[in-house]
Amino acid sequence: MTTWSPGMSFKALLADAPMPYIREHLGEQMCDLLDLLEGGRAGDDRLRAVAPIAIDVEHLVANEAERSALIDLVPIPKQAELAQRLGSVDGRQPPLDYLLGLRWTADARRELLEFLGFTIDRAPSLPPAFQQETAPEYALFPHQRRAAARVKKLLYDGPRRTVLHLPTGVGKTRTGMSLVCDHLRQHEPTAVVWLAHGQELLEQAAAEFERAWSHVGDRSLSVLRVWGNAPVDLADMTDGVVILGLEKAVSAAKSDPEFLSTLAARSTLTVFDEAHQIIAPTFQSVVDALTIRYDAGLLGLTATPGRTWADISKDEELSDYFSRQKVMLEIEGYTNPVTALIEQGYLAKPLMRTVASEAGVHLSVRDQRLLARSFDIPTAMMAELARDEQWNLKVVQTIMNLLQQHRRILVFAASVDHCRLIAAVLSAAGIDAGFVTGESSSRHRNQVISRFKGSGRRPMVLCNFGVLTTGFDAPAASAAVIARPTKSLVLYSQMVGRVIRGPKAGGTATCEIVTVVNPELPGFGDVAEAFTNWEDVWETA
Repeated sequence: MTTWSPGMSFKALLADAPMPYIREHLGEQMCDLLDLLEGGRAGDDRLRAVAPIAIDVEHLVANEAERSALIDLVPIPKQAELAQRLGSVDGRQPPLDYLLGLRWTADARRELLEFLGFTIDRAPSLPPAFQQETAPEYALFPHQRRAAARVKKLLYDGPRRTVLHLPTGVGKTRTGMSLVCDHLRQHEPTAVVWLAHGQELLEQAAAEFERAWSHVGDRSLSVLRVWGNAPVDLADMTDGVVILGLEKAVSAAKSDPEFLSTLAARSTLTVFDEAHQIIAPTFQSVVDALTIRYDAGLLGLTATPGRTWADISKDEELSDYFSRQKVMLEIEGYTNPVTALIEQGYLAKPLMRTVASEAGVHLSVRDQRLLARSFDIPTAMMAELARDEQWNLKVVQTIMNLLQQHRRILVFAASVDHCRLIAAVLSAAGIDAGFVTGESSSRHRNQVISRFKGSGRRPMVLCNFGVLTTGFDAPAASAAVIARPTKSLVLYSQMVGRVIRGPKAGGTATCEIVTVVNPELPGFGDVAEAFTNWEDVWETA
């Protein structure tokens, strides 16, 4: 982090300011008073000595016209220094033009005050007002609040279970945590169990709850992280949140038959993230055990409320498990909320396109039959594709083309080896490229992801296989290359969702998603397709 010394003092700036400026900002009353004290017209030196004390610099900085006039007084070399502190990097724009055209946020105004030698730990004060808006620290967007209100009606009456269906990138974790916090405030003492699969989702959930509760909580409570090698100890968990890995829940139940029943006795709400996974027999048994109480609620969160693309029986089974109760976004005037969210800036406007490689992989009749029977593309076919030179050439060319316009690019590879290969080829070409897979150590994964999420201006490509489809949030990522063919609409929409966070949600206004296709293999290409695919098996509240 750069440490700056004061650019110049406000006193030094006023020492060279034109006298009409000094007199105007001291005001007639102050000038008249100084004249009286001097026994005649006060000299310029006297007025300049008083000006740094009498003139309200915070008012000058807060007012647009006054701020522009103040910056105009700054010597040209110091204007360049100030512009650099406020983000000008290329120097092609004159410093004064850059400063006058800058969007003067509270942080930018604070930077200007510090440049003038003031130590300040708050935003410049605004004129007092009888009515001002106060923004909450953990707010929901209007469409999230409406959905949360409908969830509550289903969660505390009747079957007490429902799915909250929000498009990827719209904040299902934040909305879910808001509901969890509401539940904890209204039911004291109690425990909430948050179930998820994978380190990223679990870490995201724990951090999001702590952030939410620090702003809207009403008491101290426990946050128990139970995944990986963490110990399973419920002794002190009577009031709080248990962030529980699904695999950990299954293994803990096997080693301690009383684990789930003990947790169920203390909890009144279970949240299942990525709820389309819930009908897997081992996971369903965990949820059944946790929701045995008559007053236990079950909330599923998902962007894709189905297990498959074409097997409606599996989707019916999932719907039945949640009593066919689902809350989805409803935005007046739109049949598909994804379109509305893009137009309103909550989701990035996606440029979806496909590029085709030459068909280096040819399917035999036997392969075609196997592919038709499979839920997704078989591993052996994926491995063969990952070794194909034409395929890899097209993937690398696609990434290189995107680097001309994007600073952060996510690549979804076809296998672990494919992931390493693409990252190595890019690195050899002088591109900052990293990779993470399910085989990566936690330390390696955290280091690479942290660098990708950082503010460095050098473009970076992050290749991954099997670990960043859920629970990964990098708003600066504005492009994705899907080099992993899939028949699963669930998986495809999750991959797309990593880069479609819009400006109102801290992301980018537009994003580019390029799917590299092999003519012999199936795939998808539309971000809105996933949201309405399963509506025929649900009743929407």
